[in-house]
Amino acid sequence: MPGLTTLPPFPDNVPTHALLIIDYQLVKAGDQEEIDKFWKAATTLGFWYLKNHGADELVTQMFDMGSETMDLPFEEKLKFEQGDSGMSFGYKAPGANATDETGARDTVEFINISQDDALAWPKPVHRTYPSTVNARMEHTIRPFVQHSAEVNLVLMEVLAKKLGFREGLLAEQHRLDETSGSETRCIKNPPRPGGISEEKAALGAHTDFGSMTFLHNRLGGLQVMPPGSDKWQYIKPIPGHAVCNLGDAMYIFSGGILKSNLHRVVPAPGAQAALPRWSLAMFTRPGDSVVLRALTEESEIVADAVKSAEDTSVFENNQTSKEWFARRIKYQRSKNQKGPETWRQSRGTEHRPDAA
Repeated sequence: MPGLTTLPPFPDNVPTHALLIIDYQLVKAGDQEEIDKFWKAATTLGFWYLKNHGADELVTQMFDMGSETMDLPFEEKLKFEQGDSGMSFGYKAPGANATDETGARDTVEFINISQDDALAWPKPVHRTYPSTVNARMEHTIRPFVQHSAEVNLVLMEVLAKKLGFREGLLAEQHRLDETSGSETRCIKNPPRPGGISEEKAALGAHTDFGSMTFLHNRLGGLQVMPPGSDKWQYIKPIPGHAVCNLGDAMYIFSGGILKSNLHRVVPAPGAQAALPRWSLAMFTRPGDSVVLRALTEESEIVADAVKSAEDTSVFENNQTSKEWFARRIKYQRSKNQKGPETWRQSRGTEHRPDAA
């Protein structure tokens, strides 16, 4: 994997969306100006850059783990495939997921490692993993998961306070001692020096399943579609800065005040397209038994937001986190596609059929 200093530059002739830069240490320390900026990011686009997060060394080690895993023989990786029943943990082969209603197949491969499995290592909670994962579980993966989960929870608690939730509410819904869909994912996109058509996104338009995502990219390719726009815009990677975003659960808990925005992955732009594109994410999700609904009894702000919403069905769907997560995973699998309705069942809080 090329080092940061050897990567081709991100081109300056492609449409980009400038994210707000949030200083994690200032937010954690209670700096009100930084918290207000963070709140603006969370309630407008739901994406932001995060600096001073303290994970850079672990991120490098996690990318090494991903490279070692993807270098295994394909037949070996397939022994740890996710399957088609709705479980996310394990290996996902290229083409195993659909990217749109036509059933077009994705081009990425990745390894998902359950937070539960990492924290309980060496005792498996959900499944076993390839040897390359096991070799790094104790000294790389578990520390990364622990640190990333803490970062996400600190940020979520700040948002919870702004919403008027009682202290510790979101911590209760994301307890580390309850099984959940929380996981870390290392993703490899193949080189695409010739680019790719709009209809062939590497990872189709989606909102994230859970509460908060802590993402690390070294090449471009991540795109967002800002609210009110029908145009995709790149998020430019900045060394030392994570890209964070909110997912469906926080959108639902907050009655739509916090935003879970559409995004997708396409080949890196310009000269960067000639290289494999690697990314690393930590997805924090509520405990399996947590019911996804607007927490109107916890906050007058949330109650008012739901009252003014045009469509309140998503705030009252009463699916558990596990049911929501498994539905979305299951119905994006290529083998489960039976037409547009199957794909639609895999969608989250903001499904736009025109945004592939």
